[in-house]
Amino acid sequence: MYVFTEGEVTEPGYIDFLRIHGELKDPSQPFEIHFENSSAPSKRRKPLPLVEDAVACLIRVESRARRDGLDEDKDWNWPQVWCLFDRDEHKNIATAFALARKAGVNIAYSHPCFELWRLLHYQNYTSEFGGACDSAAALLKKQPRFAATYGGRGGSVSTEQAKYVKPKQFAAATPDQNRFEQAKQYAARLGGARVGPDPALWDPYTDVHAFVENGLGVFRY
Repeated sequence: MYVFTEGEVTEPGYIDFLRIHGELKDPSQPFEIHFENSSAPSKRRKPLPLVEDAVACLIRVESRARRDGLDEDKDWNWPQVWCLFDRDEHKNIATAFALARKAGVNIAYSHPCFELWRLLHYQNYTSEFGGACDSAAALLKKQPRFAATYGGRGGSVSTEQAKYVKPKQFAAATPDQNRFEQAKQYAARLGGARVGPDPALWDPYTDVHAFVENGLGVFRY
Protein backbone atom coordinates (compact mmCIF):
# COMPACT_ATOMS: atom_id res chain seq x y z
CA MET A 1 0.00 0.00 0.00
CA TYR A 2 1.16 3.51 -0.88
CA VAL A 3 0.06 6.21 1.55
CA PHE A 4 -0.02 10.00 1.37
CA THR A 5 -0.78 11.78 4.64
CA GLU A 6 -1.58 15.40 5.28
CA GLY A 7 -0.08 15.22 8.74
CA GLU A 8 3.62 14.64 9.29
CA VAL A 9 3.25 13.11 12.77
CA THR A 10 -0.17 11.88 13.83
CA GLU A 11 -1.35 9.83 10.85
CA PRO A 12 2.04 8.15 10.26
CA GLY A 13 2.20 7.43 13.98
CA TYR A 14 -1.22 5.79 13.93
CA ILE A 15 -0.29 3.69 10.90
CA ASP A 16 2.88 2.56 12.66
CA PHE A 17 0.70 1.56 15.61
CA LEU A 18 -1.43 -0.52 13.23
CA ARG A 19 1.68 -2.21 11.86
CA ILE A 20 2.57 -3.44 15.33
CA HIS A 21 -0.77 -3.95 17.05
CA GLY A 22 -3.32 -4.50 14.28
CA GLU A 23 -4.87 -7.96 13.98
CA LEU A 24 -5.51 -9.09 10.41
CA LYS A 25 -8.74 -10.67 9.24
CA ASP A 26 -6.63 -12.89 7.01
CA PRO A 27 -3.07 -13.40 8.34
CA SER A 28 -2.04 -14.78 4.95
CA GLN A 29 -2.51 -11.30 3.48
CA PRO A 30 -0.13 -9.01 5.39
CA PHE A 31 0.19 -5.37 4.44
CA GLU A 32 3.28 -3.37 3.59
CA ILE A 33 3.17 0.41 3.90
CA HIS A 34 5.10 2.88 1.78
CA PHE A 35 4.88 6.47 3.03
CA GLU A 36 5.13 8.30 -0.26
CA ASN A 37 5.24 11.92 0.93
CA SER A 38 7.36 11.78 4.07
CA SER A 39 9.59 14.61 2.83
CA ALA A 40 6.94 16.62 0.99
CA PRO A 41 6.73 20.37 1.70
CA SER A 42 3.63 21.70 3.40
CA LYS A 43 2.21 23.12 0.16
CA ARG A 44 2.00 19.56 -1.23
CA ARG A 45 0.24 18.29 1.92
CA LYS A 46 -3.05 20.03 1.22
CA PRO A 47 -5.91 17.83 -0.09
CA LEU A 48 -5.78 18.65 -3.81
CA PRO A 49 -1.97 18.51 -4.23
CA LEU A 50 -1.96 15.39 -2.08
CA VAL A 51 -4.40 13.67 -4.42
CA GLU A 52 -2.55 14.91 -7.51
CA ASP A 53 0.65 13.29 -6.26
CA ALA A 54 -1.26 10.14 -5.31
CA VAL A 55 -2.71 9.84 -8.83
CA ALA A 56 0.79 10.01 -10.32
CA CYS A 57 1.89 7.35 -7.86
CA LEU A 58 -1.06 5.10 -8.72
CA ILE A 59 -0.26 5.24 -12.44
CA ARG A 60 3.33 4.30 -11.70
CA VAL A 61 2.70 1.41 -9.29
CA GLU A 62 -0.14 -0.10 -11.32
CA SER A 63 2.07 -0.09 -14.41
CA ARG A 64 4.78 -1.88 -12.43
CA ALA A 65 2.26 -4.40 -11.08
CA ARG A 66 1.12 -5.27 -14.60
CA ARG A 67 4.72 -5.76 -15.71
CA ASP A 68 5.18 -8.11 -12.75
CA GLY A 69 2.22 -10.17 -13.90
CA LEU A 70 -0.32 -9.15 -11.24
CA ASP A 71 -4.02 -9.11 -12.06
CA GLU A 72 -6.17 -6.38 -10.51
CA ASP A 73 -9.22 -8.64 -10.33
CA LYS A 74 -7.48 -11.75 -9.01
CA ASP A 75 -4.49 -10.79 -6.88
CA TRP A 76 -5.08 -9.59 -3.32
CA ASN A 77 -1.76 -7.73 -3.33
CA TRP A 78 -2.69 -5.46 -6.24
CA PRO A 79 -1.32 -2.04 -5.17
CA GLN A 80 -3.56 0.41 -3.36
CA VAL A 81 -2.96 4.13 -3.03
CA TRP A 82 -4.58 6.01 -0.13
CA CYS A 83 -4.72 9.65 0.92
CA LEU A 84 -5.45 10.60 4.52
CA PHE A 85 -6.45 14.22 4.94
CA ASP A 86 -8.69 16.53 6.96
CA ARG A 87 -11.22 19.24 6.31
CA ASP A 88 -9.52 21.80 8.55
CA GLU A 89 -9.86 25.06 6.59
CA HIS A 90 -8.70 23.67 3.27
CA LYS A 91 -10.15 24.63 -0.07
CA ASN A 92 -10.86 22.34 -3.03
CA ILE A 93 -12.06 19.42 -0.89
CA ALA A 94 -14.77 18.42 -3.38
CA THR A 95 -12.33 18.77 -6.28
CA ALA A 96 -9.84 16.51 -4.52
CA PHE A 97 -12.55 13.89 -3.96
CA ALA A 98 -13.65 14.04 -7.59
CA LEU A 99 -10.09 13.64 -8.89
CA ALA A 100 -9.42 10.71 -6.56
CA ARG A 101 -12.66 8.99 -7.50
CA LYS A 102 -11.95 9.31 -11.23
CA ALA A 103 -8.40 7.96 -10.89
CA GLY A 104 -9.08 5.18 -8.38
CA VAL A 105 -7.24 6.71 -5.43
CA ASN A 106 -8.75 5.91 -2.02
CA ILE A 107 -9.43 8.61 0.57
CA ALA A 108 -9.72 8.44 4.34
CA TYR A 109 -11.23 11.77 5.33
CA SER A 110 -11.96 13.44 8.67
CA HIS A 111 -13.97 16.58 9.39
CA PRO A 112 -12.70 18.63 11.07
CA CYS A 113 -9.54 16.54 11.56
CA PHE A 114 -7.98 13.19 12.43
CA GLU A 115 -8.39 13.92 16.15
CA LEU A 116 -12.09 13.09 15.74
CA TRP A 117 -11.17 9.49 14.86
CA ARG A 118 -8.94 9.32 17.94
CA LEU A 119 -11.71 10.82 20.06
CA LEU A 120 -14.19 8.14 18.97
CA HIS A 121 -12.01 5.55 20.69
CA TYR A 122 -13.01 7.23 23.95
CA GLN A 123 -16.59 8.35 23.38
CA ASN A 124 -19.35 8.87 20.88
CA TYR A 125 -19.55 12.39 19.46
CA THR A 126 -22.14 13.84 17.11
CA SER A 127 -22.11 17.65 17.56
CA GLU A 128 -20.70 19.96 14.90
CA PHE A 129 -17.23 21.40 15.40
CA GLY A 130 -17.74 24.25 12.95
CA GLY A 131 -14.59 23.19 11.14
CA ALA A 132 -12.43 23.93 14.19
CA CYS A 133 -9.83 21.21 14.71
CA ASP A 134 -8.65 22.94 17.90
CA SER A 135 -11.99 22.08 19.51
CA ALA A 136 -11.65 18.41 18.61
CA ALA A 137 -8.05 18.33 19.84
CA ALA A 138 -9.01 20.02 23.11
CA LEU A 139 -11.81 17.53 23.70
CA LEU A 140 -9.44 14.63 23.02
CA LYS A 141 -6.92 15.93 25.55
CA LYS A 142 -9.62 16.05 28.22
CA GLN A 143 -10.42 12.35 27.95
CA PRO A 144 -9.78 10.27 31.08
CA ARG A 145 -6.25 8.82 31.18
CA PHE A 146 -5.29 10.45 27.86
CA ALA A 147 -2.58 12.64 29.39
CA ALA A 148 -1.27 9.68 31.39
CA THR A 149 -0.35 7.87 28.16
CA TYR A 150 2.51 10.36 27.77
CA GLY A 151 4.05 9.41 31.12
CA GLY A 152 4.78 11.59 34.11
CA ARG A 153 2.39 12.58 36.83
CA GLY A 154 0.98 15.72 35.27
CA GLY A 155 -2.68 15.93 34.42
CA SER A 156 -2.25 17.74 31.13
CA VAL A 157 -0.49 17.39 27.80
CA SER A 158 0.61 20.06 25.36
CA THR A 159 -0.87 20.44 21.91
CA GLU A 160 2.44 19.43 20.37
CA GLN A 161 2.74 16.33 22.56
CA ALA A 162 -0.81 15.28 21.73
CA LYS A 163 0.08 14.95 18.05
CA TYR A 164 2.10 11.84 18.92
CA VAL A 165 0.02 8.68 19.01
CA LYS A 166 0.50 6.36 21.99
CA PRO A 167 -0.58 2.68 21.97
CA LYS A 168 -2.51 2.94 25.23
CA GLN A 169 -4.84 5.45 23.58
CA PHE A 170 -6.25 2.59 21.50
CA ALA A 171 -5.52 -0.48 23.63
CA ALA A 172 -8.42 -2.54 24.96
CA ALA A 173 -8.98 -2.48 28.71
CA THR A 174 -10.16 -6.11 28.69
CA PRO A 175 -9.46 -9.06 26.35
CA ASP A 176 -12.99 -9.00 24.97
CA GLN A 177 -13.01 -5.27 24.24
CA ASN A 178 -12.49 -4.04 20.68
CA ARG A 179 -12.04 -0.28 20.69
CA PHE A 180 -11.58 -0.21 16.94
CA GLU A 181 -15.02 -1.76 16.46
CA GLN A 182 -16.50 0.74 18.89
CA ALA A 183 -14.92 3.71 17.11
CA LYS A 184 -15.97 2.29 13.74
CA GLN A 185 -19.60 2.05 14.83
CA TYR A 186 -19.59 5.62 16.10
CA ALA A 187 -18.00 6.80 12.83
CA ALA A 188 -20.51 4.84 10.74
CA ARG A 189 -23.36 6.66 12.46
CA LEU A 190 -21.77 9.98 11.54
CA GLY A 191 -21.46 8.79 7.95
CA GLY A 192 -25.11 7.83 7.87
CA ALA A 193 -26.10 11.33 9.00
CA ARG A 194 -24.05 13.26 6.45
CA VAL A 195 -26.03 15.62 4.23
CA GLY A 196 -25.30 16.52 0.61
CA PRO A 197 -22.51 15.66 -1.82
CA ASP A 198 -19.93 18.22 -0.59
CA PRO A 199 -17.49 16.62 1.91
CA ALA A 200 -16.56 20.09 3.16
CA LEU A 201 -19.98 20.23 4.82
CA TRP A 202 -19.89 16.82 6.55
CA ASP A 203 -19.41 18.06 10.09
CA PRO A 204 -18.50 15.91 11.98
CA TYR A 205 -17.32 12.99 9.86
CA THR A 206 -14.56 10.41 9.62
CA ASP A 207 -14.10 7.22 7.64
CA VAL A 208 -10.60 6.28 8.77
CA HIS A 209 -12.09 2.92 9.73
CA ALA A 210 -12.41 2.13 6.00
CA PHE A 211 -8.67 2.60 5.59
CA VAL A 212 -8.01 0.31 8.54
CA GLU A 213 -10.51 -2.41 7.68
CA ASN A 214 -10.82 -2.35 3.90
CA GLY A 215 -7.38 -1.09 3.06
CA LEU A 216 -5.16 -2.85 5.59
CA GLY A 217 -7.43 -5.76 6.47
CA VAL A 218 -7.20 -5.01 10.22
CA PHE A 219 -10.29 -5.80 12.28
CA ARG A 220 -9.10 -5.12 15.83
CA TYR A 221 -6.18 -3.99 17.95
